[in-house]
This record gives sequence, structure tokens and C-alpha cells, in this order.
Amino acid sequence: MIKRNWPWLLGLVLLFFFVRYDGISFVTGLLLLGVVLVVWGLTGSRKKRKPRSEVPDLSAELESHYAESGMSSSEITFFRETMNQTKNEITQLQENMQQTAKLKAIDLRHDPVKAAKALFKELVKEPNRLHEASQFLYTHLPNLVDLTNKYNEINDHEIKNKQTYEKLEESAQIIDQLARLIAQDYQQFVSEDLEDLDVEISVAKQSLKRDNKHEPEEES
Repeated sequence: MIKRNWPWLLGLVLLFFFVRYDGISFVTGLLLLGVVLVVWGLTGSRKKRKPRSEVPDLSAELESHYAESGMSSSEITFFRETMNQTKNEITQLQENMQQTAKLKAIDLRHDPVKAAKALFKELVKEPNRLHEASQFLYTHLPNLVDLTNKYNEINDHEIKNKQTYEKLEESAQIIDQLARLIAQDYQQFVSEDLEDLDVEISVAKQSLKRDNKHEPEEES
């Protein structure tokens, strides 16, 4: 409590000496004290505020890629801000999933980090499909990051009771489901590519079948 209120205590002491020895009025002293405390509070809040992650500079190659995709300047800006936020969340998720044995097991079972990174790359390749990944971008990924943050925070408590362990287990079950959903998000996003591959495989098989039919029989 003393550490938290030391600016007030120091200010009151200074106010006492100013009024007693410098002859300034008590009201003037209070105003000076208020100014000092306001400045201190603003400075402290700036120090505590976590710096925002800036969007990296746009390379000429990516700028050309986005322009060729038919995106306007505002669309490019929105896309890059969204992807920058997503990249930060994926980085945080990767750190979170490695902090406990339970989360490591979930990561091994569903590969949510690997799936998130893969989907991120696919979106960069096809930025016009951003809306198709809305569940991943705005629901599944941020919820999983928030939940794993809280899970690790509670898991770090020195003393845990029965209720704590029950909440951790419940959280782990939800984390497992969200991790599975992220893997599904990726599979759904690339499903068209898989379908195209099936078509190409089918065509190639038909071609091979025809070629084999027309091959001359070997002389006995």
C-alpha cells in the first residue's frame, strides 16, 4: 500500500514545506500538487502501456501481388493489418502451447499451430479469400489464444484446490475443441485444391489407361 501511494505521501510532505517556508497559499500548493500527480500518472500509464505491433513495410513484390489480385489501397491496408494481428496471435499461441504438458499433448494431437501457419500462408497467396477464413481469424484463433493465456496463468498458481483443477480440466477440453476447429478451418480452406488434385489424378489415370491400351504387344 505504501509503495502504491508514495507519490501522494511525497506530495503532501512537499506541500507542507512549501506552505510553511515559502509562504504560498494552501490552495496554490494543492493545485501544484495536482499538476505533479497528473503528470506522474500519465507518465506511469505510458510506461505500462504495451506497445502496439506495427505493420511491417510493404515489399514491392507483395504490393504487386495484391494489386494483381485486384485489391484497392484500402483493401490492402485492411488485409495487412488483419494479417499482422493474426501473425502476432499465432506467435503467442505457439508460445502458449509449449508451456504445459497438457497443451503440448493437444498441439501434437491437432496441430493447431501448424494449421494456423499453413492457413496464414494460403491467405497471403490468395488475399481475396480473406472472408472465407473469418471464423478462423475472428473467432477460433483469438479465442484459443485468450483461453490458453488464462489456462497457463491459472496453472502457474502456487496453490490449487479442487475447483481450480476442475476449471483447468474444463478449459483443456474447450482448448482441445478449438484446436480441432482450427485444423478443420485449414482443411476446409484448401478443400478446393484437394478436389482439383482429385480431378487431375483422375484425368491422369484415364490418360495412362488409354496409352496402355495403344501400346503394341510385345512379340513373343
